[in-house]
Formats: sequence, C-alpha cells, structure tokens
Amino acid sequence: MTSMAYNPAAGLGGMLKSGSRSLEGLQASTLRNVDAAKQLSAISSTSLGPNGMNKLVINHLGKIILTSDCATIVRELEIEHPAARMLSLASERQETECGDGTNLAVTFAGELLGSSESLLRKGLHTSEIVSGYRAAAERLFAESLPNCVCDALEDPYDRERLLRIVRPVLAGKQYGMEEVLAPLVVDACLGTMAPAAETGGRPKFSVDNVRVCKVMGGTPAASSVVRGMVFLRDVETQLKSAESENGEEVKVAIFGCGVEASGTEAKGTVLMKDANDLLSYNRSEEDKMDDIIRSIADSGAKVVVSGGSVSEMALHFIQRYGMMCVKIGSKWDLRRLCASTGASALVRLGPPTPEEMGACRSVRVREIGGRHCTIFDVADETAAGGRSRISTVLLRASTQSVLNDLERAVDDGANAVRTACCVDGRLVPGAGAAEMAMARDIMAFGDRAPGLDQYAIRAFGKALEIVPRILAQNSGQTATDVLAALGAAHATGASTSGVDITGESDWRDA
Repeated sequence: MTSMAYNPAAGLGGMLKSGSRSLEGLQASTLRNVDAAKQLSAISSTSLGPNGMNKLVINHLGKIILTSDCATIVRELEIEHPAARMLSLASERQETECGDGTNLAVTFAGELLGSSESLLRKGLHTSEIVSGYRAAAERLFAESLPNCVCDALEDPYDRERLLRIVRPVLAGKQYGMEEVLAPLVVDACLGTMAPAAETGGRPKFSVDNVRVCKVMGGTPAASSVVRGMVFLRDVETQLKSAESENGEEVKVAIFGCGVEASGTEAKGTVLMKDANDLLSYNRSEEDKMDDIIRSIADSGAKVVVSGGSVSEMALHFIQRYGMMCVKIGSKWDLRRLCASTGASALVRLGPPTPEEMGACRSVRVREIGGRHCTIFDVADETAAGGRSRISTVLLRASTQSVLNDLERAVDDGANAVRTACCVDGRLVPGAGAAEMAMARDIMAFGDRAPGLDQYAIRAFGKALEIVPRILAQNSGQTATDVLAALGAAHATGASTSGVDITGESDWRDA
C-alpha cells in the first residue's frame, strides 16, 4: 500500500508533479517577471507616436500583419510568460474601455516596472514600492491631471471642435493622412449621433454605428462617407437602382429566410399518371410563387433583401414586377441593415406590413475600384446634417495592409469622438506636454513626502517622462536634449509645450 503522506525531506518538489519548478527570491522570480514585461514594453514603445515604426507580425496561422497599432501587435503575439501576459490583458482592457491608448498603457507599465527594478536593488521592499506608486497615482488623478486641462468640448455637435480633437488621434496612427480622414470620421459620427433634444442631455453615440467598408485601389483621398450601409456585392436582378419619387422613400422588405419555395418536413411521393399532371404540378408551384411576389410588390416594396438563397423562379417574378433583389449572407450585416432602415427581418415568405418594412432614400449599384457595391442611402435630409442610424466610411487604398491600418485609425477616431462627447469633454495638451507637466508635479510631491515612499513616488514621476522621450527618439532627435529643453520650458510656466516631431525646434506649443 502506497502512503499519501507528505514527505518533509522531499521539500516543495514532493508536492508538485514531476518536471515542475519553483522560483523564489529577488533574482529568481521578481526580476525575471520585470524583465519579461520590459521586453514587451520595448516592442511596443518603438511604435508610439506619429513617427512610430510598423511591426511585421506573422501569427500562428501564417498571416502577415504590418501595423503600428499596439493592440493588434500584442493580440497577435503568442505571449506565454505570466507577467507579460498580464500586460497583454491590461492592453486588451484599455482597448475595450477607451478604444485607444494601448501603447501608452503598455509602455508606461514597462517603465514603471523598470524603475521598480532599480528600487529593489537599492533595498526597498515591494510593499514600499507599491505604497509609493499608489500615492503617486492618487495624486495624479486628483490634482496633476485636472491641472493639465487646457480646453473642454462644450458643444458636442460642433464640427470644427471635433475636427481639432480627432486630427491628433489620427496623426498618431496615420501621420500625413489626418487631414483626409478626420472629416470622414467626424461626419460619420455626427451622422449617427442622436440629437440632444431626444436624449435630454449628452448625446448618445455608439462606435458600432460607424461601419468601415474597404475597397482596394485608388488613394485614401478617394474615400467617402455614406449615410447608410454599403455591401461589396452586386444585386441579383437586372434593375440596378431604386430612387425615391414624389417625396416617397424607397420601401425595403427584409427576409431572414430564403426567397424560395418552402420544402416539406417529411418526404413524400407524388404520383403522376400523364404529362398533364406534371404540367399542372409545375404550374401550381409557379402560381404560388407568383402570388407571393405579387403580394410583396403590392405592399409597396421596391427592394427585396434575402438572408438566404433566392430561387430562379422567385428571381424571375421579382424582375417581372420591377423590384430589386439583394442577397446578404451575413446575419450581422442583415441586423445592421434592419437597424439602418428601420425594418424587421421576416422569417416567413409573404407580404410585409407597413410597420415591418424599412425605408431609405435610394438603393443603387455603383462600381468602385472594379467592384460592384450596393449602397443603401438612408440619410434623412429633413434632419440636421442628414442623420441616419448607421454611417459607413468607404476607404480606398492600394494594398490590404494599408486598408487595415486605415480601418484601425478610423476606429480610434470614432472612439475619441465617443469619449469627448459622451464621457468626458475635457482636453489636455498632447505631444508629451501633459506627461511632462504631471512628471514635474509628481516629483515635487515626492520631494515633500516623508518616509521611504518618496523614492517610489519620484520614480513614478520619472517614468512619466518616457512619453516625450520616446516621441523624441522615434522622430530621430536626441532625447536628452529634448527633455532638457522641455524641462526648462515647463519651469518658465510654458505648461503646454511638447515635443516638436518635425525636428525644427526642441519643443513647441501643443
């Protein structure tokens, strides 16, 4: 009989299964965790700012991804180390909550851990470092960050003010394209934003209401905004457009099922004695489909949208009664189209009621970059700015990787609009100016703090300088000279001075 008692002589290894390892102490575990987080931070930090470098990532599926977006880079990396994995989870959470700022989160966390390494080597305990970091963070959110506010968004429907907010966000992702993309993002957001009169306060806006449709070919300057939905496919009928007439909108009938004759649940046998029986059988099926399509046309629908297959017989009668037919295979796109047009997806094949039908200004097929695209324009011209529930940004570029990066930039811009309009409209200067001002305040706070916490507080403030330092390094400047010039400018009261990425001067007013 084998004893299951713990053998003290075997030590910790006696409790773990064969091949397990246990690491303890400063050198064996703590510094290894710090080093793993610093390496992940070093990967993402070189992509920070407008002059950040792109990374070539090949994921486990062999897909090649070329991007400077930190969230995409961290997500595609197969990170196994637990400490680095925690930074990856923090990046994902930042992306979920704010939609941007993932590079800052990973880079700043890596710098904080790097600073803690030197404090540990000096003899500080981990609890003292955590206590100092927590005190510095409370000071930052309570006083340092609010003191950096330089402006605020008063009117969320002010297009010019929104453009000023979105341009720096897009420049950080696609430097040089911000003047082209910013008007597209702002117009798309304003087109789906509910008026303040309907919400009774701050406007309601969802980033999911701004869709992106990518068409290869052309340049980003050829991109446009559609107040409605765009599908990269042709219609099934010969009729290619349906326009509103006499002030009446185009009625749309959306079916979640296929437009075809329904089959029986059980197998059956049809006994035919002669050719007349066969002709009458086919004719009865045609008459049934004819009645269904005629009833749909009599309801006023001009466009039939199917979430399944469309039989040739049904297509024949749809064309006979002068209607368009669009087939959409994705159930998500079908739901968005229902939300955009105000229709209900029917699960039965028959005439829709007026409440079940949707409406749009026009439905047309347009050839873009050699591809046929079906455009549902649902903008309400009577509303301010021609509002619709969903807007689509039609992006053009020469390669797929550029299109993907432009899509990420549009998503970051839409998240910036959502944060400014619906969450907090206060603005701080960019280009590392806010981080430099907060670093000076935190370090001054550390000088006045008693006890050993002051070393961790000062290290927290010093870590904030990583943002202007990396911006200077990525733009090809000497980081030491730029930080010295920035420190001198902030000491004289120029709290909005940041890094000049053009290199024409050491700093400029942000």
